[in-house]
Amino acid sequence: MGNCLFSQGADDLSLLNESEGDSLPGEPPPPYQERTQPLPVYHPTPGESRLAHQLTEEEQVRIAQRIGLIHHLPKGIFDPGSDPSDKKVKECVICMMDFEYGDPIRFLPCLHIYHMDCIDPWLMRSFTCPSCMEPVDAALLSSYETN
Repeated sequence: MGNCLFSQGADDLSLLNESEGDSLPGEPPPPYQERTQPLPVYHPTPGESRLAHQLTEEEQVRIAQRIGLIHHLPKGIFDPGSDPSDKKVKECVICMMDFEYGDPIRFLPCLHIYHMDCIDPWLMRSFTCPSCMEPVDAALLSSYETN
């Protein structure tokens, strides 16, 4: 009875050899391979997309300025409020998903709101509001001039 722990039948070995692991019993597991993040794709002009290392210095500066402007747009957390009349905005028009309490949102100068994960990539491609098509940078820059 004590020997049953040390003896392995042919069936046991075949199961080990057919397992999905690449290492055999007594050998170390295969080295951990880190998954690499996909390289970010930028849109220097509408309809054109390139990797960061493919951009000219001028395009990199314009994209950095755009990122800076996006980060200056107000953001918040969606809170529909308790009054039913406060629930006018129900969904993000980019992803078509309803806003839920606690969702991170971004406010555009035209007073439209969107999920941050939806509007930030949109603004990297087109600096206009998806709902009213108002240029976001013109409204943002004019708000700086009035202050």
